[in-house]
Amino acid sequence: MTSVQYQLPAKGGHFALVPVPMAPDLGPNEISIRTKAIGLNGLDWKNRAFGIMIQVWPAVLGVDASGIVQAVGNEVQGFQPGDEVFSLAGIEPKAGAFQEIFTVPAHFVAKKPSSLTFEEAASLPIISVTAAAAIAVGLHLPLPHLDPTGQSEHRLESILVLGGSSGVGAAAIQYLRLALPNARILTTSSAQHHKRLLSLGATRTFERTADISDIKAATPGGSGVDAILDSVAAASQQAAIFDALSHTGPKLYSQVMTGQNITPPKGVKGVVLFGRQIFGTKGGLAVITGLSQLIESGKFQLPTKVEVVGKGFDAIGPGLDRLMKGYISGNKFVVSI
Repeated sequence: MTSVQYQLPAKGGHFALVPVPMAPDLGPNEISIRTKAIGLNGLDWKNRAFGIMIQVWPAVLGVDASGIVQAVGNEVQGFQPGDEVFSLAGIEPKAGAFQEIFTVPAHFVAKKPSSLTFEEAASLPIISVTAAAAIAVGLHLPLPHLDPTGQSEHRLESILVLGGSSGVGAAAIQYLRLALPNARILTTSSAQHHKRLLSLGATRTFERTADISDIKAATPGGSGVDAILDSVAAASQQAAIFDALSHTGPKLYSQVMTGQNITPPKGVKGVVLFGRQIFGTKGGLAVITGLSQLIESGKFQLPTKVEVVGKGFDAIGPGLDRLMKGYISGNKFVVSI
């Protein structure tokens, strides 16, 4: 039997649909999924253009997907063929989302919430995993739905989320509100997103060019925020944002890896992180299933608007072209398969 991969033959090349033999037997903790929808990400166009994470060519890209379980390994529990699921995907050939059937570790996968379409579910994995890592790893703040007995290393009364309308930013706001019900969660975005970000749990919203004094005035005692979570490398364009940190607080800076590493000022505890670091934290292996449960219980909303940019594998290339041209404010591009 054969399957189809949407392969990238080389860095900077053009995708091609290629029939390939069905993957060999599953590992004991693996799940194979027949793809129904694929989420497009900045990482995908960067891998296409620069091969930044590719070690073997031809490559199968794609880190976000939803679909129907095709088969499960003999040690997998809680899933069976026919289940509707969404999943983080990978960059090795069998795990990339840009193919008819992909295979991933079971902890990458969760049941699709009944309230979501396949396209909506495919928008979630990488942004939610990255947001969780930015909080648990970058801010040393356990997420209560993953680590109910965990204790924060720092007292965090106010946090500034840069890029709140991005997928990671909007997911982080929701996770932070669950972890810190009484904290002041401030965020920056363009004005068109302010109402939605307040509905997701933000205390105050600011324009990206807001005065630092206005941000500090919204914190307890006007002293400044205890931590900054930077989902879009915003500090690379606004170095003065670090002045929003309180002089008496822990001065944490959690930066999501975007390709722009930012060196914070002396005295600020900065870390650059990527999403899969969450799997190494207590309870982190349940991050995808935990997200599904939060959605089912009404405690987590779609972080961004989902825009279906086409149907079929041939829609991926043009979708990535659009994504590469610039920041798509508040939207997540998805392809139906």
